[in-house]
Amino acid sequence: MDTDTDAAPQGPTIEVRRGAPTEEELAALIAVVSEAYTGEAAEAVADERVNRTGWELSQRALRQPLNRDLGWGRFGSA
Repeated sequence: MDTDTDAAPQGPTIEVRRGAPTEEELAALIAVVSEAYTGEAAEAVADERVNRTGWELSQRALRQPLNRDLGWGRFGSA
């Protein structure tokens, strides 16, 4: 069993590709990105589904209203 995949999810990975940031700049970046990531991860929870009753599951949709302009077959006045 791989223990790395079973561990809790880690924060974002930051990789510097250009320039030479100072330690203070990196610390500020890590603090801001980590805080934003933690806040977003905390808010990203699925809503709990409401259990539907048997009545709600079995009920049919409402029918369309009658079109009274068509008449009633041969008895209509169309």
